[in-house]
Amino acid sequence: MPRGCWQAGPCGVSLDEVGRDQAVLTAERLAAVPLAAVVSSPLERCQQTARHILDRQAGAPSAPVESDLIECDYGDWQGRSLTDLAGEDLWSLVQSQPSAVVFPGGESMAAMQARSVAAIRRHDAAVEAEHGPEAVWAAVSHGDIIKSILADALGMHLDLFQRISVGPASVSIVRYGTGKPSVHATNTDGGDLSWLSKGIQSGDAPVGGAQETSHIDPQGLEWCYACSCSRF
Repeated sequence: MPRGCWQAGPCGVSLDEVGRDQAVLTAERLAAVPLAAVVSSPLERCQQTARHILDRQAGAPSAPVESDLIECDYGDWQGRSLTDLAGEDLWSLVQSQPSAVVFPGGESMAAMQARSVAAIRRHDAAVEAEHGPEAVWAAVSHGDIIKSILADALGMHLDLFQRISVGPASVSIVRYGTGKPSVHATNTDGGDLSWLSKGIQSGDAPVGGAQETSHIDPQGLEWCYACSCSRF
């Protein structure tokens, strides 16, 4: 059975009407930002979301499918209801110490994070090499995948990633580059994103956390959008 299928995120499931509406809204928000690439998980609902984004781009972004952005391999938990799974001893560990979780017949959550973060950084480097450090691109994936990527970008231990919320078709924004990542937004489902095309403050955080507007630098931007696949 394909990796990443279980009751909360089954394989081969298309977007329903609500999911399509969510995907369209996200695509319309991103239409204001010229994307160099839209990278998607192989699962159908993510590819459908990616297609909505691509259809509303004025240019022609590349559209690679990335197997390492697929949902976690839940192994023997595939097909079981969340109510049933909540009775498993492992369930409490999933909530409290995910770094120690290995799903029976599946993968560990630590391995899930390692492959997804590596994929994001790999695609980010490829986009920069082809389009320059100011390029913007999107990744369409799944809730736990995106939460684990955000946890890495925030410097959080995987055991804390359940504190991060990622809703269907939400947009989170991470800046990568030669230094440490910086997270500029998480779990947004509305609002104008055109500002990403106009430049943003870059460089080290100042002492005290404040920075004067005269220090805005429109160059040196390198962004990754992490868009959770729409309702499934």
